[in-house]
Amino acid sequence: MTVLDVRDLVVEYHADGIVRAVDGVSFAIPQGKTVAVVGESGSGKSTISQAVMGLLPPVAKVSGQILFRDDRDVGAETIDLAKLPRNGAAMRDIRGNRIAMIFQEPMTSLSPLHTIGDQIGEAGRLHRGMDRAQAREATRDMLRLVRFPDPDRAVDAYPFELSGGLRQRAMIAMAMMCRPALLIADEPTTALDVTIQAEILKLLRDVQDELGMSILLITHDFGVVANMADEIVVVYHGRVVERGSAREIFTAPEHPYLKALLHAVPTFAMTERLSPIRPIKPQLGAFGKPCPGAPGTPLIKVDNVVKTFRLKKGGFFSPPRTLRAIDQVSFTINTGECLGLVGESGSGKTTMAMAIMRAFPPTSGSVSLNTPNGWRDLASLSGAELAAYRKRVQLVFQDPFSSLNPRMSVNEIIREPMVIHDVGTAEERAARVRDLMGLVGLDPKMLRRYPHSLSGGQRQRVGIARALALRPDLLVCDEPVSALDVSVQAQVLNLLTDLRRELNLTYLFVSHNLAVVDYLATRIAVMCHGRLVELGGTRAVIDNPQHPYTQALLTAVPDANLDRPLDFKKLSAGRASDPSAWPEPYRLEPGQVPVMIEREPGHFVCAPGEAPSMKDAA
Repeated sequence: MTVLDVRDLVVEYHADGIVRAVDGVSFAIPQGKTVAVVGESGSGKSTISQAVMGLLPPVAKVSGQILFRDDRDVGAETIDLAKLPRNGAAMRDIRGNRIAMIFQEPMTSLSPLHTIGDQIGEAGRLHRGMDRAQAREATRDMLRLVRFPDPDRAVDAYPFELSGGLRQRAMIAMAMMCRPALLIADEPTTALDVTIQAEILKLLRDVQDELGMSILLITHDFGVVANMADEIVVVYHGRVVERGSAREIFTAPEHPYLKALLHAVPTFAMTERLSPIRPIKPQLGAFGKPCPGAPGTPLIKVDNVVKTFRLKKGGFFSPPRTLRAIDQVSFTINTGECLGLVGESGSGKTTMAMAIMRAFPPTSGSVSLNTPNGWRDLASLSGAELAAYRKRVQLVFQDPFSSLNPRMSVNEIIREPMVIHDVGTAEERAARVRDLMGLVGLDPKMLRRYPHSLSGGQRQRVGIARALALRPDLLVCDEPVSALDVSVQAQVLNLLTDLRRELNLTYLFVSHNLAVVDYLATRIAVMCHGRLVELGGTRAVIDNPQHPYTQALLTAVPDANLDRPLDFKKLSAGRASDPSAWPEPYRLEPGQVPVMIEREPGHFVCAPGEAPSMKDAA
């Protein structure tokens, strides 16, 4: 049985000319199966899903057929969704009822003014005629179906009170409320940690089996595709360039575009260089002299750092609560290396990075810089010394769009750090900006353009150029490729690799994607609940993980290989990050002091101990 049959779909936008976003796309989704539509940003994936849901704007003109049939209903007829008025009663009856959608970013897709219970129950009240009490009870049932930890409390919770993974579960519960025949999942796991992503994928599989529904999966992540899809449709510039079963696509790709996409995916233990679809040629000589310091010498030393934050009071007479975001962390960052800092959201990665940036002083312990006059505690820096340190350490942000001022041109964005630190004359700054554009592989003709007119990869390269404007020694990269397509991600990763190797740059690379860290990092530090649980060389940690939390992270990484599927049975929700649930000898009970034990040369693992502080895992 076929639930959705798309035939020769064409979508054109008629505004200041005609733009054909989808050009003759055809595919079918059988009942109970998952079809993945893959491609880069701008290829037309989301436009196809919006055409099915009737969510396209008025300027979009649709031709072709979108045939939908729900065979679970007795006497159901085939409906051509392309011919239904998008705001008509018939389309509204289907949208959210028989066809549901999960959007990419759960925080922006959920109303911040309404509780989770009200938002999920709304579908039942609109499409099933439930009263408020019935909708509330049905909402609890759906929250149980999606494995919410406490459904009775969750119905009265607001989105900002939930983690990213729980917000996405709420979105799935909302989509499942009316038990649809077809679920459209538009990049449902892009912004999630690997462990949460794996749980969401397992959840989608379980719900699909229980309800017998079909899934249209929109994604650019081939690891997700390999673990979810029965059939794959590859889209390029609005056209289908290849289509087939998952086994055919992964084992015998034929179209050059598909082959290029697969070669751009980082995998574990890669020996060859990533091959982006559009390689860039950075002019590395534009940076000037390589950074000073002999490779391998310590540059930054983190010694028993603790950072606590004061939280809001629970009530008028309640004592203030504190959150320990970093708990006795020690490590060093050596000149010319890339230290990968990995862990789930809330593990303390970004807080640790901000402490190294000197965004705030640690509650106890120290972060020190190696200077010609010896080690200097960053907390002791002020005035000119602090300004000099800020020039030596720069940050590359996660989101390349929100981190760039939309009112400033590319030229002004890259020049701004030099203006703030009063570096060079106006002519020298202009020349430096042009050199930096060449350094990151961008055409100097783009200097007058604004961020909105650049692609995601171009924006991220502008962010890297801005970070390099002051010729820093250390780049702190906070999830710099998590929001990028695989092909653009390969561009940026290769650029960062070349810059580190040729310019003796030092990186602290914060990420939750262990495959990306494996490609880029020389050493890996794993954090969980503010603690450092494992530290060692990249190959030692990836090939021989000692700590159960590290093992869980590696187990949860989806591989773009059909012969290495995710082991969903090993994905025990939440227990991998619970120190009291770790097996011996790693279990940490409340009050126990963690210490770093050297299992192999340079390979440290966290375990309970009686020492007053953690061993310096230099």
